[in-house]
Amino acid sequence: MTTPESTTAPRTLAPNEIPFTAGPQPFRGYTTDTGKILPRKHTHLCAKQQRAVTKTIKHARNNLLAL
Repeated sequence: MTTPESTTAPRTLAPNEIPFTAGPQPFRGYTTDTGKILPRKHTHLCAKQQRAVTKTIKHARNNLLAL
């Protein structure tokens, strides 16, 4: 005999709980007005930091598209 599994609705997140939605201010120094990511020679970051910034910006863009 099987018992019915309780299904719960997925939890919805409030806008302040969604990561990377602090607004565009943190990324303003690393992107152009059109949204392109600036290269290392303009941001003056080391390669490791540039990869982290790029990954964060791309992650933020994907999260905003998923909303």
